[in-house]
Amino acid sequence: MPGPTTRVMALLELLQTHGRLTGGEIAQRLDVDVRTARRYITVLEELGIPVTTEQGRYGGYMLVAGFKLPPMMFTDEETLAVSLGLLAAQQLGLAESTPAIASVQAKLERVMPANLKQRVRAVSDTTRLILPRVEPSYDNRTLLTLTTAIQSERRVSFVYRSPKEEVMQRDMDPYGLVFRRGRWYVSGYCHLRSDLRSFRLDRIQKVKTLEHSFTRPQRFDAAEHLSRSFSNMPREYPVSVVLHTDADTAAKMFGFHPDIVDMFQQQEDGLLLNTHTDSYQWFAWWLSHMPFRFTVQGPTELKQALRDQAQRLLDAAGS
Repeated sequence: MPGPTTRVMALLELLQTHGRLTGGEIAQRLDVDVRTARRYITVLEELGIPVTTEQGRYGGYMLVAGFKLPPMMFTDEETLAVSLGLLAAQQLGLAESTPAIASVQAKLERVMPANLKQRVRAVSDTTRLILPRVEPSYDNRTLLTLTTAIQSERRVSFVYRSPKEEVMQRDMDPYGLVFRRGRWYVSGYCHLRSDLRSFRLDRIQKVKTLEHSFTRPQRFDAAEHLSRSFSNMPREYPVSVVLHTDADTAAKMFGFHPDIVDMFQQQEDGLLLNTHTDSYQWFAWWLSHMPFRFTVQGPTELKQALRDQAQRLLDAAGS
């Protein structure tokens, strides 16, 4: 979580930007209680930063004139990009990120002309992003350590908890980070498996940077590697289905499987798809969403799962 120093610096930026803030407003923006906010004011005073306190119902805290930087200019497109980036950052599952985001926004607003500041605040006040729901909460230090290791091409070591709850020490050359459907992943070369691997950050513990260096492969795309990893995961149960449509229409229904087109076999009555699944019930549920006709060739378990799904739909519709 952010230390007191980070929050004190965020408070300084907030005061420079807004001119005057009450103790309650400071506490809310820094996600602390009012008593702690007052303590941060005291720290600023001890650092020699002149803070003026106004008592009374409409009182608050403010800085004396100074600490101003030349105005910063952005185009309308740049303003929108910065504002949307800050909004998105609040939803990326980073633990205790509120003070850091508030500090960044305050720094930007402090050096912007008045008209540009109004546009930035208008985006913040009127725009909401509906991003994938963040599953777990992440430790900022893990993400920062991995980001630094990727940039400096340094190997890392960490303890990893597998989906089967197996705990194992891993050494890895991290190549890139990906945020996908509410989760963070790191992709790179795993020295235990001697191959490329991807790991969920919420399963990583005790990450540390090692002395060993490496050379990151040119044009490595962490997002593409992660998508292919999901596509190539071993599935237990085989399925065979004929899709009575064209390849482009079918491919749109398999958005989670980027290489699905290569698996279609053209037939007179449609496309034959032979693949595998972890659950016949899930696959039957998914087939029921198809906007075109299809025929299940096998196995018997998938046909039965589809009958069960159809019966549930009929029961829901009533007599």
